[in-house]
Amino acid sequence: MKKVLFLCTQNACRSQIAEALTNVRLAGKIKAFSAGIQPDKVHPVAIEILKKRGIDISNATSKHMDTFKDTDLDAVVTVCDNAHDNCPNLPISCQRLHFPIEDPAKAVGSKADIINAFEKTVEVIETQLIPLLEKRLLS
Repeated sequence: MKKVLFLCTQNACRSQIAEALTNVRLAGKIKAFSAGIQPDKVHPVAIEILKKRGIDISNATSKHMDTFKDTDLDAVVTVCDNAHDNCPNLPISCQRLHFPIEDPAKAVGSKADIINAFEKTVEVIETQLIPLLEKRLLS
C-alpha cells in the first residue's frame, strides 16, 4: 500500500479533508496522513462537511510535519504555497507533488458562504487531486 502525506500550513482544513477523503476513496490502495508546518486545531467546518458525507474526523488532531520524518512515504503533497516553500528535504524515492488549493478557512461572509467554500475544497480534492494521486501512484 502506498503512503501519502498531505502537508499544509496549519493542518486544519485542506490537508485534513484530503487525508480523510483519500483514506475513504482509495482504501486498501493508499494510506493517507496529514500534517502542518505550524499545526493549529482542526477547523469545525471541515469536521461538519465530512460528517455530512459519513466521514467522522471529530477526533482528528493537527500534527506537525516532523511527526512523519521517519515514515516511509511514497509521496508528499503540498496543498498550499507556504507548505511547498517550507517542505523538508525528502528521500529521493519520495515523490513531491504541489497541488495548491484555496484555503476555505479564509472565506468570509455568511455561514452558507463559508460552507460553500469548504464544499468547493471537497469538490477539488474529489474531482482533481484524488484522480491525480491514482494516476501518479497507482498506474
